[in-house]
Amino acid sequence: MSTIAFIGVGNMGGPMARNLVKAGHAVRAFDMSAAVLKPVVDAGATGASSARDAVNGAEIVVTMLPAGQHVRGVYLEEGGVLSSAKKGTLLIDSSTIDIDSARAVHAAAEKAGFAFLDAPVSGGVGGAEAGTLTFMCGGSDEAFARAKPVLEKMGKKVVLAGGAGAGQAAKICNNMLLAISMIGTCEAFVLGEKLGLDPQKLFDIASTSSGQCWSLTTYCPVPGPVPTAPSNRDYTGGFATALMLKDLKLAQAAAQSAGAATPLGAEAAQLYALFAAKGHSGVDFSGIIRMLRGQA
Repeated sequence: MSTIAFIGVGNMGGPMARNLVKAGHAVRAFDMSAAVLKPVVDAGATGASSARDAVNGAEIVVTMLPAGQHVRGVYLEEGGVLSSAKKGTLLIDSSTIDIDSARAVHAAAEKAGFAFLDAPVSGGVGGAEAGTLTFMCGGSDEAFARAKPVLEKMGKKVVLAGGAGAGQAAKICNNMLLAISMIGTCEAFVLGEKLGLDPQKLFDIASTSSGQCWSLTTYCPVPGPVPTAPSNRDYTGGFATALMLKDLKLAQAAAQSAGAATPLGAEAAQLYALFAAKGHSGVDFSGIIRMLRGQA
């Protein structure tokens, strides 16, 4: 088993790190918040006093951080991962960040002689806890081959999407599609309600017809049809609106840079920005049905 440095053990990183401990790896964990670090240490990880301390002697480094600026800082600044890790260490960033930052860290890592993989995830906190995440990876075949056995301890599907930054590209495309499909699903239920349709009947029909999608069959935005969906918990837990909005903004920035037309993605970003501005940043993203009903 490997010695793994895990930097960033919050809502997503914490359960991911604990799953590595369960798999028998020696995990050296660091986070700026002592409160989120404690459960990981209690699960068997060794707490580190800094990122530099965490990577000392590690064979693999995994990072799960909020944004591109944090990833650049942890890897590129003096005392960061690139200046502290031993040569040959495999570097994996599972943060969801802008493609430019991912490619900048890729280039710096390659120049310093490290194998680096951008490997953002899909599956939310529930997937992180259950070890069923999907990893979308960008990097070399060699880095992917080395990383895959470790990532499989935290997820059920690990895919190499392409070269540097391809993992981030896949993540933002996927989540833009998810946001659009969720809004469409919510609109269909709101219209059905206005027309007097029973939500369960609409679900039974649409889930086996041409309108079926993940937002409907796995994450239904009305309570009842899918008992495990956040709609049954007053839209708590799951994937926060703030995080969906973050991904939509990243998608729009990438679309502008690439010259891609994404009118529905742009509209989804505006709707989620409005929902968040009304005080619902922490609500699961399926809760936007309330705004479409005129309740928020």
